[in-house]
Amino acid sequence: MQTRTTAKTRLRLRVTAAAESALRGGHPWLFSESIREQNREGAAGELAVVYDRKDRFLAIGLFDPDSPIRMRALHVGKPATLDREWWRARLRATIARRTGLFDDQTTGYRCIHGEGDGWPGLVLDRYGSVFVLKLYSAAWLPRLMEIREVIGAEFKPEQLVLRLSRNIQQAAGASGIKEGFLANEEEAKSSKAGAEPESPVPFLETGLKFEADVVHGQKTGFFLDQRENRRRVESLASGRRVLNAFSFSGAFSLYAARGGATSVTDIDISPRALESARRNFALNQAHSNVVRCPREAVQADAFDWLAGAIRPRFDLVILDPPSLAKREAERAGAIRAYSRLAQSGVRVLRPSGILVAASCSAHVSADEFFHAVRHAATKSGRQFEEFATTHHPPDHPAAIPEAQYLKCAYLKAKD
Repeated sequence: MQTRTTAKTRLRLRVTAAAESALRGGHPWLFSESIREQNREGAAGELAVVYDRKDRFLAIGLFDPDSPIRMRALHVGKPATLDREWWRARLRATIARRTGLFDDQTTGYRCIHGEGDGWPGLVLDRYGSVFVLKLYSAAWLPRLMEIREVIGAEFKPEQLVLRLSRNIQQAAGASGIKEGFLANEEEAKSSKAGAEPESPVPFLETGLKFEADVVHGQKTGFFLDQRENRRRVESLASGRRVLNAFSFSGAFSLYAARGGATSVTDIDISPRALESARRNFALNQAHSNVVRCPREAVQADAFDWLAGAIRPRFDLVILDPPSLAKREAERAGAIRAYSRLAQSGVRVLRPSGILVAASCSAHVSADEFFHAVRHAATKSGRQFEEFATTHHPPDHPAAIPEAQYLKCAYLKAKD
């Protein structure tokens, strides 16, 4: 006797007028409270189609029943079939946007930047021949191997490492998905299956050698987004004594040393970070300016250390703290902290010195951050010239307000 199976009906959503406008305007997030009608329950990673008030196709995206962001739109406009060829075309378009950005002296950069590249909740970073895929939404978990095959076909990585944000690790575990080496079908049959990824991984940035801890390091193993600011610091460092607060891997200091700094001081509360910086300096002894530049490492809370400093000592001060506002409720306190930090930075700045102040807090707007830094400079009673402000580098496009996290101000004392 034959049994008849019925294909699952497509998950259909109707949303508020405001949500329709947002989707048409390019914002990929559809929040749960914006859904007016849903034909059935949906599973994580399932494709959901949004229809407008005239019952016309509006968008298709990844559904997540357990997230306030109920759907992440992948395509808006005319109907499309999201098959393997569609994914390949999406990835090739993403790669094409980076054409000409990097040469063989920079082998560490972002290949896919989430919402900015049309891959909401997913990033892919390259470190030499090793690539790191990080997921921020459980909606990607059911499609992991499909995406892995597309990435493998285009980039042919020596290794692909999977990292998961904290908020989806439980869901991943329930699906049998773990962080680490992500094998393709061929590798799964070989001795590579289950192998621990090698870390740290060497790569180049503007000709400097660095290591990325792709297994246990923050983000995907390195802060690639500050590359353009590091290059600018190198151009400003000649003949200057440099302080790098919240130094992490020492990348700003290493650029400054190559740029001709007379000394660099790294401050970080983490001994692991300071050791990483020491190794990065050791990797670059072929650069004569790096060899000549004395480096001091101080393990301390940068806020406390700066607050306790009693006299100006530095000609270039770099303030690049971790995010001080990880949620909206922390925004006001973060703004005050940025101002206080800038005040401390000004206090240790010598005449004609340069202050470089950065923020990676998405909940603090660029206007709010720049105002806090300017206010601190004015409050000091000294005169400053603000000669540059910067935002995201080209391999980290910020397409929506919520993704606009990075900003940096450059101020030079006039005394």
